Amino acid sequence: MANSPSGDSMTDRLVRILETFTPTRTVQTAAEIARRAGLPDSTAHRIVGELVATGLLERDDDRRVRVGMRLWELATRSSRALRLRQVALPYMERVQARVREHTQLAIREQDEALFLERLSDPASGANVTRIAGRLPLHASSSGLVLLAHAETDVQERVLSAPLRAMSPHTLVDPATLRRKLAEVRRLGHAAAPGYIESVSTGVAVPIRERTGEVVAALSVVLPRDAPIEQPLAELRRAAVDIEVALDPPPIERVSVPAERR
Repeated sequence: MANSPSGDSMTDRLVRILETFTPTRTVQTAAEIARRAGLPDSTAHRIVGELVATGLLERDDDRRVRVGMRLWELATRSSRALRLRQVALPYMERVQARVREHTQLAIREQDEALFLERLSDPASGANVTRIAGRLPLHASSSGLVLLAHAETDVQERVLSAPLRAMSPHTLVDPATLRRKLAEVRRLGHAAAPGYIESVSTGVAVPIRERTGEVVAALSVVLPRDAPIEQPLAELRRAAVDIEVALDPPPIERVSVPAERR
């Protein structure tokens, strides 16, 4: 229910305040939060004060505000994404150890690729991805996998919106992108040479539930001209292992003859 002169609900204002924090903007003043959230200073200061009092936000020694540990704690309880990350992490570590390049796990969230984890070698090349960061679905190998297997209405919504170019090689023509999505479904993987950064190639495979639904994408970021065959084989092997770990087959009970009991 709206409870402000502007018609915003308290939930709307809380979300707008929390959304002012980004992977690169982790600390702000209350005045900066008010401006970025589009709220009056008095309203933002009051809500920020209440969030600080509950531990959802915290203040540093300079009275600047950051996300509180309690918000992280609440967000990770019973989180499907957290379980997926925990299950996938050992297999991601295996891929990263063998390929020795950035290894990433992403899910689709609000028509974007949301990255749950990234493992990197000190010698790994360029990569803009951050944990808890987002990229457009059409612009990365992970996003292409997730979009290719999304519902038709999601695909049409993404394809009908303006497609932002992340680099000169990003696919921004809807017809070309449709063909690319069909290729991803046919091949079972996505390769995105230079789509995010001209010097890199992303390669991704789907992770499925037992029902066949694609729930995540596992990817590596390689130097632009590096061969993809061996990294792709590692990704596919890891994806199968993650799928089994997410939904292990039931244990068969072996009946014991009565005379042996």
